[in-house]
Amino acid sequence: MQLLLARWEFATVTVFHFFFVPLTIGLGFVVAVMQTLAYRRHDASWDRLSRYFGRLFLIEIAVGVVTGIVLEFQFGLNWSAYSVFVGNIFGAPLAIEALLAFFMESTFIGLWIFGRDRLSPRLHLATIWMVSLGTILSAFFILAANSWMQHPVGYKVVAGQAVLTSFWAVLGNPMLWGSFTHTVFGAFATAGALVLGISIWRAMREDDNSEHRSSFLQAGRFAAIFTFVSTLFVGMSGDVQGRLMEVYQPMKMAAAEALYKTSSGAPFSLLTIGNLKQKPVVQIRVPHLLSLIATLSWNGQVQGINNIQAAEAAKHGPGSYVPVIPLTYWSFRAMVGAGVLMILLSGWGVWLCRRKQLNRLVGNRWFRRAALWGMVLPFIANTTGWVFTEAGRQPWIVYGLMKTAKGVSSVPTADIALTLAAFVLVYVVLGGIDAWLLVRAARLDLDHADHGDETAEGSETASLVY
Repeated sequence: MQLLLARWEFATVTVFHFFFVPLTIGLGFVVAVMQTLAYRRHDASWDRLSRYFGRLFLIEIAVGVVTGIVLEFQFGLNWSAYSVFVGNIFGAPLAIEALLAFFMESTFIGLWIFGRDRLSPRLHLATIWMVSLGTILSAFFILAANSWMQHPVGYKVVAGQAVLTSFWAVLGNPMLWGSFTHTVFGAFATAGALVLGISIWRAMREDDNSEHRSSFLQAGRFAAIFTFVSTLFVGMSGDVQGRLMEVYQPMKMAAAEALYKTSSGAPFSLLTIGNLKQKPVVQIRVPHLLSLIATLSWNGQVQGINNIQAAEAAKHGPGSYVPVIPLTYWSFRAMVGAGVLMILLSGWGVWLCRRKQLNRLVGNRWFRRAALWGMVLPFIANTTGWVFTEAGRQPWIVYGLMKTAKGVSSVPTADIALTLAAFVLVYVVLGGIDAWLLVRAARLDLDHADHGDETAEGSETASLVY
């Protein structure tokens, strides 16, 4: 029970934090691009849009920082044995993340908020790009730590602790570059879907021939193209990760398909109704697709759960090395399904606004509805993707080195249950506040960004966030 509650608490904290991380990374980049367009084209419309969506970015970065701090406390709270084991490895990337990336974000975000009328336009533009770079670097170094858990490199074990022997090996970890690319483009797609939905919603509320409607339609066209390109790169980077999984974590790949027997030309099931282990009632499969994903070969061999389990037991000792198959199977399909729908939705938007006929974005009522509901899709993909990545690694907390059961602290079960309940309560309230702030900011008039000096705007934004 102690282990189960500790895992639930960590999952709760991490999933909630991961609602904000991709959106923060993506919105920072989107706002930087919008401000660049305003600077290069001397376009007041793009300037207003950069301020408008900049408010949403500030809300998300504030909440993301708070939830990120709580996440780090979790390591010492419920996972002290794990923290001791990986501390010498995690120290370098996490220290760089805090001292370089986080301080870059916090310093330049202040300059961006309060420096619009005090810095030259070019220097002010540079500040938002530095903020965006800081968020991306932060993701890189955190993923360096997580990727080491997925595929340990550049280490040796001394006196029961993993000791770093090559920091460059950690940074060159192939799992890192696959997950980093996938995460960053996923973040871009998340922000693009949000900007698309909000832009369509706001354009519908404006007068037909108003300047604001034109601005939001312009933002909608940009968001459709941006999301479409980003989701394509998400798919390509996910394909690379699939082959990395087959090499470094074959059990996770097999669990994604519930493939129990090693197969050549293995199919990929789109839908299964019934028992995943035995013959299902209904199953829709695409022949050879799993082999293509895992090996880039039409008849490539994909290892099955039974063979991998036998090999793991022979290498690491008796025990089950199979993750929870229904969880990995369905989380993988939810992730891929949401991603495919995002490609179709954004591609639809690109098609509608071809030849700069932007009114089609709001003229098609089915697309309007799809764009609004489509804002949810990246959050489904991000969350289920994280669940698949972490649950598919089980029973390992550090793959091949430490099992999850060995990393938990000796904290009384009642204390874990109490803190879990407290976190759930706090996060429900915090999530509600965040949603309220986003809706309130999204309802602000676009001209609101043009009134008052930057100090007043910064003060108002701070009050809106806090």
